[in-house]
Amino acid sequence: MGFRYLVWFLLLCILVEGLAKEVVAAGLACNWGTRSTHPLPPNIVVKLLKDNGFSKVKLFEADPGALKALGRSGIQVMLGIPNEFLASLASSVGVAENWVTQNVSSYISKYGADIRYVAVGNEPFLKTYKDTYLKTAFPALKNIQAALIKAGLGRQVKVTIPLNADVYQTDNTLPSGGNFRSDIHGLMISIIKFLSDNGGPLTINIYPFLSLYADPHFPLDYAFFNGTAAPIVDGSISYTNVLDANFDTLISALEKNGFSSMPVIIGEVGWPTDGDTSANIEYARRFNQGLLNRIMKGQGTPKRPTPPDIYLFALTDEDAKSIAPGNFERHWGIFSYDGTVKYALDTGNGRSLVAAKGVKYLAREWCVMSAQASISDPNLEQSINYACTYADCTSLGYGSSCGRLDAGSNASYAFNMYYQTMDQRKGACQFSNLSVTTTLDPSRDTCRFEIMIDLGKHELRAPSRSLAVGRNQNSLPVLMWVLGLTLIIWGVLMIKKIIYFFS
Repeated sequence: MGFRYLVWFLLLCILVEGLAKEVVAAGLACNWGTRSTHPLPPNIVVKLLKDNGFSKVKLFEADPGALKALGRSGIQVMLGIPNEFLASLASSVGVAENWVTQNVSSYISKYGADIRYVAVGNEPFLKTYKDTYLKTAFPALKNIQAALIKAGLGRQVKVTIPLNADVYQTDNTLPSGGNFRSDIHGLMISIIKFLSDNGGPLTINIYPFLSLYADPHFPLDYAFFNGTAAPIVDGSISYTNVLDANFDTLISALEKNGFSSMPVIIGEVGWPTDGDTSANIEYARRFNQGLLNRIMKGQGTPKRPTPPDIYLFALTDEDAKSIAPGNFERHWGIFSYDGTVKYALDTGNGRSLVAAKGVKYLAREWCVMSAQASISDPNLEQSINYACTYADCTSLGYGSSCGRLDAGSNASYAFNMYYQTMDQRKGACQFSNLSVTTTLDPSRDTCRFEIMIDLGKHELRAPSRSLAVGRNQNSLPVLMWVLGLTLIIWGVLMIKKIIYFFS
């Protein structure tokens, strides 16, 4: 009897694994950043991903909590390596081997993390970085590849380098004129050949928002997908949106250099909701819904009709990110920092976005400017500057969600962000006698006065799971029922594949 149970169990595992792979292949992908003062607990994030149909995720660094939570979740992982690690990884294959052992092998073997890619660096050839990473990115890539092979993961885990779209350009303003930047042309060809030889894809980040942000004369509709923009005609192809044109410029560059079939992943694409006049809820919903519609239809670009994997940027806002590129950098999430839904999105099959569950907050208490304080107080400006040095005040900028507040409310917003960032600690709402705490929510119109996640409450141990089963229960009928249901679903999926193949 025991042997028969084992056979049924193994067969069930094989079929369920194949079924899980079919389901995963049809899912969405996104970026999970962790640069937050009060990040969502990893287990809640993984539940948020699964509840919203995300089956692939890109991490920017080997965050232990995230990797453990992703273990055995059915979510495929692209694991990033920050640029600051490139020099050490390039210096020695031994350093790369240690990194792979600690951050790839261990999470696969101990926790069952489904790591599919290691992304070496993040936009290392960005023009603004000048030549900082030019001599280390490729050696680091080669050393990581060697380390994966040594660890026995060369077939399971592929390497890539996420690159900004500024690594290519066009000499005639049209996608067909695409080629790689002259200053890195030889390096790019060497990297692409190496990736191709080792079965790795090229990963590119494309941001239509930045085209609009950088050029006040950029045609607005050309940033979106509704086809109302005046087309850019390139021979027999008409481009009605910048994403298609940008991506096909890359494809032209690959074709010119002998890599016409090189697989490409779009590693980051999205639209922020705050921090600039063009970063708002309306535009973000318009862009991301259009993008999701294309993904769900299986729509690619004129040069690549089969769509690539596309990783939405990003899952949640990150209030500790650098704002060197602009205040919008902290507001790319389709969810707020706490996993609440910012705006409605249809994610397919009639599903809408679902908020994070089980989030615990600090007390419903805000820090605001005292009614007795005066906006002419000589200490006010200094107090606001102090608060915004240590907390995120990017929503106060011109054209942002809190940009229309009066002087007193402006101060209240700054004071509250500091108070919340400091976990509502005693003394954190004392700004030269200008502030008081209140239990009345001061949020108004589009301006939300935050209350942060209570990190202390989320450090409680997870509930234990019981594996005990009553001995007098006959589990064979249950196993047979599950096996039968699995076979039916698997058969349907196979029929769909056959129909698709012959269609």
